[in-house]
Amino acid sequence: MTSEHTPTREQIRRWRRYLAEERMEQATYRHLAARRKDGDSQVLNALADAEERHEKHWLDLLGPHAYPEPRPSFRARARAFLARMFGTIFVLAMAQRSEQRTAYDQDDDATAQMAADEHIHGEVIRGLTARSRQSLAGTFRAAVFGANDGLVSNLALILGIAATGVSSRIVLVTGISGLLAGALSMAAGEWVSVSSQRELLDASRPDSQAHQSVPALDVDANELALVFRARGETPEDAAEHAHRVFQQVAAHPSGQSGPIAVRTALSGNDSGGAGEEVGTPWRAAISSFIFFAAGAFIPLIPYIFAADGLLAVVIAAVLVGISLLLTGGMVGVLSGQDPMPRAFRQLAIGFGAAAVTYALGWLFGTTAL
Repeated sequence: MTSEHTPTREQIRRWRRYLAEERMEQATYRHLAARRKDGDSQVLNALADAEERHEKHWLDLLGPHAYPEPRPSFRARARAFLARMFGTIFVLAMAQRSEQRTAYDQDDDATAQMAADEHIHGEVIRGLTARSRQSLAGTFRAAVFGANDGLVSNLALILGIAATGVSSRIVLVTGISGLLAGALSMAAGEWVSVSSQRELLDASRPDSQAHQSVPALDVDANELALVFRARGETPEDAAEHAHRVFQQVAAHPSGQSGPIAVRTALSGNDSGGAGEEVGTPWRAAISSFIFFAAGAFIPLIPYIFAADGLLAVVIAAVLVGISLLLTGGMVGVLSGQDPMPRAFRQLAIGFGAAAVTYALGWLFGTTAL
């Protein structure tokens, strides 16, 4: 609600921050809408229109205090830059995160409608990102797992060997061997995993020709009801469901509407999207190989440039730590959640594994001496 008294400095600061954020969100949605040619562009433009209404609210409250134009926070600008760099799915995921963190619920200067808008915007963005997340789910899973496994496993291997006191050349050769062996193993494992999962999903899909048998069924015996009961419906619901299907067949004895209705009923809730979410075996295998190799290459960098001893260990650990933070944060962003806890979780897991192997390598190296 609008304040009738002179605003305080704290209010002016807060309102200017809101104004900058609304303008940035509006520009982001307009940018996305211009890049898309499907119906989603209209949805995005409608979201931008809503943000424009919010912008006007803060302009009215600020009056002359709206100038000079406020700049968004560094975090907001960095988020927008990364989103534009990494594509639409990142823009939408970051926008979802921003909408979900609205402060309007606890701010009396924002209207109830504005707060409600932000919550609904979060759900709109969630819907827009769902299809993008599904389209990259299989490949992205293989890529993230591959990169993290490469980072963690090869760092652990290299540090374990380095701790024994062997030469840098032996550490480098061991790391390259670990890279190749791990990448090939990951690719083979992903291929088998995705192939098996797709085969299981295919086996669970309804027979595409089963609907052709329905017109010849005995209506009184009602075998069709057994299909619906097997899918989890109660006996009463299954009988009613089967009755409706038979009515549709009887209403179109010679036309196409009856068979189409029957085919739709027998298809159940299974959709072809499951295969898309799983991904293809070759795409998953290639992604896993490439990203495992890329991750496993990073701890090798200091040894490739002839670093030695503790210096090489520290450089490798720092490079891998930065990479783990990035991959963990990326997963958080794409899931619409706070990236920081996920980034530090990845870092803790990776460094924990590396610390154990380094300690074991140091112990065995000392014992051997």
